[in-house]
Amino acid sequence: MTPDDIIRFEKEYRNAPPEDIIHFAADTFGSSLAFATSLAYEDQAVAFMLSQIPNTVDIFTLDTGRLFQETYDTIEKTNAFLNIRIRIVFPDREEVEKMVNSKGMNLFYESVENRKECCTVRKTMPLQRALSDKKAWITGLRREQSVTRYALKVIEFDHVNAIVKFNPIAGWSEKQTIEFVHAHNIPHNPLQSKGFRSIGCLPCTRAISEKDDIRAGRWWWEQPEHKECGLHR
Repeated sequence: MTPDDIIRFEKEYRNAPPEDIIHFAADTFGSSLAFATSLAYEDQAVAFMLSQIPNTVDIFTLDTGRLFQETYDTIEKTNAFLNIRIRIVFPDREEVEKMVNSKGMNLFYESVENRKECCTVRKTMPLQRALSDKKAWITGLRREQSVTRYALKVIEFDHVNAIVKFNPIAGWSEKQTIEFVHAHNIPHNPLQSKGFRSIGCLPCTRAISEKDDIRAGRWWWEQPEHKECGLHR
């Protein structure tokens, strides 16, 4: 898919239902398409839509080694409910050991640079490895989630990973996403019913109120414009 194709298809599918965007992605890229899930409401909705199409898409999640137990439980429940097998991708052991032994287990609290290094080792590098043989990937990103995502397109080129990126629910609201998950009885992380409106690693995530920004509970000691881990730049 050329840059001109991406621009043309983005215009064509800009206001299309997410299911149509997912069908288009699967039909276009087949086995070269992957879906990275964090098991949040957004990704559970997308996983459900993927489970309804005949195409087999590689669905994977990144296990950073610092996740909540509730996240692991949700993986198992999702596999059973959707009759799928989510592939688990781990960070490189040597990279993690080098970082932790050099800067400590909780290096991310000390500086933005340290936090980004931790995210790079535990998330960005494993993602790049998981996508290395793919031509496109799907995400559950939404424009409403943060100031860093307000210009999100439903189809775009991911310059970091050098592949096409589909964001089928980019225009959905938080309410719309949650209602979809509940309407289809899709398993969801129980933490999200306890104020964890965005879930990442345990040390870097906390519960927030409904009045807070959606990602206020992620890296709460940093400014909003810094709140990306490197997976989506």
